[in-house]
Amino acid sequence: MDTLLKTPNKLGTFIPQLHGFERLSSNSHPNPSRVKLCVKKRSIQVFSSSSSALLDLVPETKKENLDFELPLYDPSLNKVVDLAIVGGGPAGLAVAQQVSEAGLSVCSIDPSPKLIWPNNYGVWVDEFEAMDLLDCLDTTWSGAVVYVNEGVKKDLSRPYGRVNRKQLKSKMLQKCIANSVMFHQAKVTNVVHEEVNSTVVCSDGVKIQASVVLDATGFSRCLVQYDKPYNPGYQVAYGIIAEVDGHPFDVDKMVFMDWRDRHLDLCPELKERNSKIPTFLYAMPFSSNRIFLEETSLVARPGLRMEDIQERMVARLKHLGINVKKIEEDERCVIPMGGPLPVLPQRVIGIGGTAGMVHPSTGYMVARTLAAAPIVAKAIVRYLSSNSMRGEQLSAEVWRDLWPIERRRQREFFCFGMDILLKLDLEATRRFFDAFFDLQPHYWHGFLSSRLFLPDLLFFGLSLFSHASNTSRFEIMTKGTVPLAKMINNLVQDRD
Repeated sequence: MDTLLKTPNKLGTFIPQLHGFERLSSNSHPNPSRVKLCVKKRSIQVFSSSSSALLDLVPETKKENLDFELPLYDPSLNKVVDLAIVGGGPAGLAVAQQVSEAGLSVCSIDPSPKLIWPNNYGVWVDEFEAMDLLDCLDTTWSGAVVYVNEGVKKDLSRPYGRVNRKQLKSKMLQKCIANSVMFHQAKVTNVVHEEVNSTVVCSDGVKIQASVVLDATGFSRCLVQYDKPYNPGYQVAYGIIAEVDGHPFDVDKMVFMDWRDRHLDLCPELKERNSKIPTFLYAMPFSSNRIFLEETSLVARPGLRMEDIQERMVARLKHLGINVKKIEEDERCVIPMGGPLPVLPQRVIGIGGTAGMVHPSTGYMVARTLAAAPIVAKAIVRYLSSNSMRGEQLSAEVWRDLWPIERRRQREFFCFGMDILLKLDLEATRRFFDAFFDLQPHYWHGFLSSRLFLPDLLFFGLSLFSHASNTSRFEIMTKGTVPLAKMINNLVQDRD
C-alpha cells in the first residue's frame, strides 16, 4: 500500500527485531520514502498459484537506469555547497529541485543516482493533484473497495493511482539538471561538523563541504541521530506484478483491503495464525490479465515472517482462482512504523523515513514526504539567503518548521492508533475498519492523508467510537487504556 510505501534500504538495522525474518539483500540506494524496506526482483518463470512454486521462485534481479547526463561534483575545486543531500529518493530530489530553483548550490549524493526507484507507490489521486503531479500517475482507478468480511464490502469513492516511477524521477532529475544541481555517486560514511560548515565524508574518499546537510536516506538513518530506544511496529508485505489468466476484481476499482479469510479454511494452522495476526490483500488491477497483488500485515511487533505471508498469498490466490502465468516483479517489503522521533533539533536535517515521517497507523509516507519537501526547502533558502544564521541555529529552525508542535501532536495520536491496532485480532480488526470506513469522508480521508490535527483528531476519535459496534467499543476501551495514558503523558510533556 504507499498506501504502503515500499522503500529499498539497508535491512540490517531492523532484521534482529523481526521474529524469524530472513535476511534480505538490497543493491538499491537508500530512499526516504508505504514507505518500505524493499527488495524488488523480476522473473519470466511460469507457475501455478495452486502450488507452492511461488514460494520457491527466485527471480533474477534487474536494474534499470535513466538515460541522463548528470552534472558531477568536482572534488578538485573544493567548493563549499549550500546544501548537501544524502539520498536520491523522491524526498531528496524534491528538496534538491526546490532549493536549487532559488539559486543556491546543491549536491546530491547517492550510490545509484540514475537508478529508477524499484517501488510500487500507490497514492490517493487528490494528494498528487494538490502537488501538480498528476502526470506522474500511470494508472488511476475511480475508487477503491474494502472487503471487511465475506458479507460486508465498502465502496470508497476516492480515486486512487499508481505512481509512474520513471516519469516522476525523470521529471525531478530534469529540473535538478536545469538548476545546475551537482551529483556525486557514492555512499556517505560520516559527517564532521564545524561551527559554520559541515564536511560529508563519502565511501570513495571524497569530502564535500556544505553549509547544510540533509539526510534523506530513509530507514537506514544514515546521519540523523536518535536518543531513545527504537521499538517500532512493523508492516511486512509480499507483492507481485503478474500476468494472470484472469481475476475476480473490477478493473475500475483497486482493492484497498481484503480481510476475507475463507481461503484458509483448508489450512487450519494458517487460519489460526491469521486469526491472531491477520493479513489482507491489496490489489491494483491494470487489466483483466495483469495485476499487482500484495499480501500485507498491517502492523505487528515483532513483524511477521515473510514465508508466512507468502503462504497466505498462495492460499488466497488459489481460492480466488487466480492462475499466475508470469511474474514481472516481486517485492519483499518491511516498514518500521511508529517509534520515537529523532533528536529535535540536531545539526543534520532529516526528511522522510529518517525523520520519523512514516504514518504510524498506516505506513503511508510518499505523499506526506513530498508535501513536506517545500517546507524544508523554503526554510533552508530563507535562512541561508538572509545570512542571519548558520550551523546549529539554522538547523534548529528548519527542524522546527518540519516538526512544529501540531505535527508532533498529530503523530502522537497516530502512534496511539498503531498501539491499538497492534492488539487487535482478525475479528476485532474487521470491526475496527467496518466503523472506520463508515465515517464521514472528511475524517477517514484526513486520517489516512495526515490532514487532521488536534482538535479534529479528537472529533475523529469520538466519531469512530460512535460508529463502532458495542463489541468494538469495549475492545477500544480495554485495549486502548494504556496507549491512551501514554499518549496523554507524551502530549503533556511535549512543549515548544
